[in-house]
Amino acid sequence: MSVDLAGMRLAHPVLNGSGTFDAIAALRTFGPSLHEEFPFSAFVSKTITPEPRGGNPPPRLWETPAGMINSIGLPNKGLSGFLERDLPDLARLPVPLIVSVAGFSHDEFARMVESVAARPEVAALELNVSCPNVKSGCVMGSDPAEMAALMEIVRPRTDKGLIVKLTPNVGDVGVVAVAAEAGGADALSLINTVRAMAIDPATGRPWLGAERGGLSGPAIRPVALEMVHECASRTGVPMVAMGGIASGRDALDFIDAGATCVAVGTENFRDPGAGNRVRGELAALLADTSGVAAEDRRRLLHA
Repeated sequence: MSVDLAGMRLAHPVLNGSGTFDAIAALRTFGPSLHEEFPFSAFVSKTITPEPRGGNPPPRLWETPAGMINSIGLPNKGLSGFLERDLPDLARLPVPLIVSVAGFSHDEFARMVESVAARPEVAALELNVSCPNVKSGCVMGSDPAEMAALMEIVRPRTDKGLIVKLTPNVGDVGVVAVAAEAGGADALSLINTVRAMAIDPATGRPWLGAERGGLSGPAIRPVALEMVHECASRTGVPMVAMGGIASGRDALDFIDAGATCVAVGTENFRDPGAGNRVRGELAALLADTSGVAAEDRRRLLHA
C-alpha cells in the first residue's frame, strides 16, 4: 500500500481533498485517538491566500442527488494567520503536511511558495491554480501558457515537492497537465469541482449567495476518471485523483486509470471516518487480486 508522492514516502495512497476535513476541529473532537487512527497518509490543508478572506456570502451549500454544490470562496486566515495560528497545530499531525496555496498573480504565488516552503513543518505544497490572474484575467490552471509562466516563477523558489491542482473547467486538461510537468511539477492533483448552479424553488432565483459554485461528489466521478486517464496518458508524474470517491472500489478505479494516490473529499462530510474505510476496502480489494494483471483484475472485481 505504500507509495511515493512528490518526494514523500506515504504509508498508503489515501489522502484528503483540500478543505474537506478540518483536522484541527477533529483533534478537539476525537482527541488522541485521532492520531492513533488518522484516516490519511498525508494531510492537505485548506487553501490559504496571501491575505485573509471571509469567503463568499451565504448560503454556500446546496445538496444534490449525488453530491453537493459549494460556493465557499476560500475563507482563511491569510498567510501570516496560518503560519502563526494553524501551522503549529497541523504540525502535530502524525503524517506529512501538504499546504495548499493560492494567489491572484504570479508574484503572489511566488510569495506564498517561498514563505510556506521555508517552514520545516511543511513536507510539500499544493498549488491551487483555479484562481484568475488579476493581470491577464485568465484562470492560470486553464491555460497552458499561464501554467508555464507560473511554474517558471515558483519552481526555483523551493526544492520541496510541488503538486499542481488542476481544474476540470477547461477544454483540454491534458495540455495544462503537460505544461505543469514541463515546468517542474512533481505531481498533479485532479479534479477540482465542476462549475454548477442551483435554483431556489421558492423564488426561482439562484440559491447560492455567489450565484454559482462547484459540484463535487459521486456525480462527477466519471468526469474525473476520464480526466485522470487523459493526464496519465500524457504525462509521467504521479497523480492524486479525486472526484466522488466514496469506497475502496472507487479508489481502485482511479488507480487503474493511472493515479498514484486518491483523495477523499465530499464523502468526509457524510462519514468522518471515510478515509479509514476507503483505505481498508482498497487494501482488501488489492489483497484479493494480488499478482493478477490489471486487465484481468478489472474483470474479477467487476464480475
